Amino acid sequence: MAMRRTTMYSTGGKKLYAARAADGTFKDIQTYARAHRADMAHESAAERAAAARKGATKKSPAKKAAKKSPAKKAVRKKVAGKVAAKKGATKRATRKTARTK
Repeated sequence: MAMRRTTMYSTGGKKLYAARAADGTFKDIQTYARAHRADMAHESAAERAAAARKGATKKSPAKKAAKKSPAKKAVRKKVAGKVAAKKGATKRATRKTARTK
């Protein structure tokens, strides 16, 4: 169960979360950023149930294989190489014109 927290601000202006014990005293004080990161790292029961439902309807292995085909990867590499070549050509042309002026 998630712990109920009180929000407050430090003297530096950072947002803080303070967890209280049953008698009302402060049990733990964390910065908002640290507490939020910890909350995001843990899955709720609802998230686990949703993941289990989604896992039951996974794609077939044939679709996964088609998605990771090496032909697509080769095309991406080719396009990336062309873009890099164009950038280099543009830089060289710019340097050349700068030197001649």
